[in-house]
Amino acid sequence: MTEGPAREADGEATRERVRERYARLAERGSCCSPGPIAAAGDAESTGCCGADGECVTAGFGYSREELAGLPVGADLGLGCGHPTALVPLTSGQIVLDLGSGAGIDCFLAARQVGPTGRVIGVDMTPAMVAKARANARAAEARNVEFRLGEIEHLPVADHSVDVVISNCVINLAPDKGPVYREAFRVLRAGGRFAVSDVVATRAISAAERADPSLWSSCSSGALEVEEIRRLLDAAGFVAVDVDVKGVAPTEASLVGQAALGVVAADIRATKPAVA
Repeated sequence: MTEGPAREADGEATRERVRERYARLAERGSCCSPGPIAAAGDAESTGCCGADGECVTAGFGYSREELAGLPVGADLGLGCGHPTALVPLTSGQIVLDLGSGAGIDCFLAARQVGPTGRVIGVDMTPAMVAKARANARAAEARNVEFRLGEIEHLPVADHSVDVVISNCVINLAPDKGPVYREAFRVLRAGGRFAVSDVVATRAISAAERADPSLWSSCSSGALEVEEIRRLLDAAGFVAVDVDVKGVAPTEASLVGQAALGVVAADIRATKPAVA
């Protein structure tokens, strides 16, 4: 149950550890952008560097053209998928990114929704929000904004969003139920939930859940597929689909999760068109 891991990891303390880790990553940069970084295999590594030292973001389905057009520093290599490719995004839509980091998926979504659309990124780490806002200014991306907030308590109005996306973030939340309920709240009727995240392919022990380094590195906070389905159903979503990408990591950025049986997945769901 979600409540168990939340108690074991001590909710607020877990959020603070995650916030501290991602503040460091925001300040240090990654192998995908200029600046000092942790080497592959380093305890503080983002996981985005492959064995040859190249960024593996492209391995999750991002085209070289997409990556080439990003503001410098927007891609920290912290994801585990390509959420803007999971559902069609069209001109004029409002898109919300949960845990938007330096803004990679927000900027990609902004291209698809165009000047009549809008993209909102929410992140709980002030350093990440500052970095993303600087990236938006540098790119003159006028249809993107970044807000400071927790994904369990979104600073977004009811029924105001067409699509909710996220990339390897929900697993970091101490309790996933409120995250899914908040996503449901802000979506309009018929809105889509399209998330890349990690999932557990076996039970994760209480000791592993309580390890702050495992949790904050997108590992021991992962839930099993049936628990994710249950929580999305309980939040009110329909057409829930969890597409597990494999029983073993296929990208360099997931090697650290192998011992826990944690792998990448694409998660889709829909808010009913009629209540």
